[in-house]
Amino acid sequence: MSEIVAQKALIFGKYDTSEIIVNDGGLAKYIDLTPTNVPHSGGKHANRWFGKSKLSIVERLINNIMRTEKYTGKKMKAYKTVSQAFDIIALKTKKNPIQIFIEGLENAAPREEVTRLQFGGISVPKAVDISPQRRLDIALRNVCTGVVKASSKSKKPIYECLADELMLASKGDMTSFAVAKKEEIERVAQSAR
Repeated sequence: MSEIVAQKALIFGKYDTSEIIVNDGGLAKYIDLTPTNVPHSGGKHANRWFGKSKLSIVERLINNIMRTEKYTGKKMKAYKTVSQAFDIIALKTKKNPIQIFIEGLENAAPREEVTRLQFGGISVPKAVDISPQRRLDIALRNVCTGVVKASSKSKKPIYECLADELMLASKGDMTSFAVAKKEEIERVAQSAR
């Protein structure tokens, strides 16, 4: 008799999520690292409260890349882009690219922002803390926006731009679009205290 060997689910068939450490305690609850071979849920968590926190974080990255001009609705194209970017990150850093991605999100997530309060006829800016779910959403959105802007300005393919953005964000480098945006949001909020 032959034995059936249970295979461990790995993201893109290569990357293990069991050793990933989320240092930011607030974001840890909303970053889903359950291992799946293919990060595609088919929207089964849509229209549910906090449903997006049950989505794989890699799938959320793919979905955010899909919102941009050339990739609108093209999930396979976005999937291949993220897969190629993770391969580049693994080659350059010799680390798990998902760990680099998580560190980049932690560094790109702003802690406070500005809201407008109405007092009579005038509106006054007021600094407020951001919920962890919104922090993660803003970080993902800024990473993807920065990648699309970088790829449209240069001749580099989008997967190279994504790899560069994630590596810069994981170091907290100000040349990363997402980290620069976070610093700008927090600076404006600090002036509105």
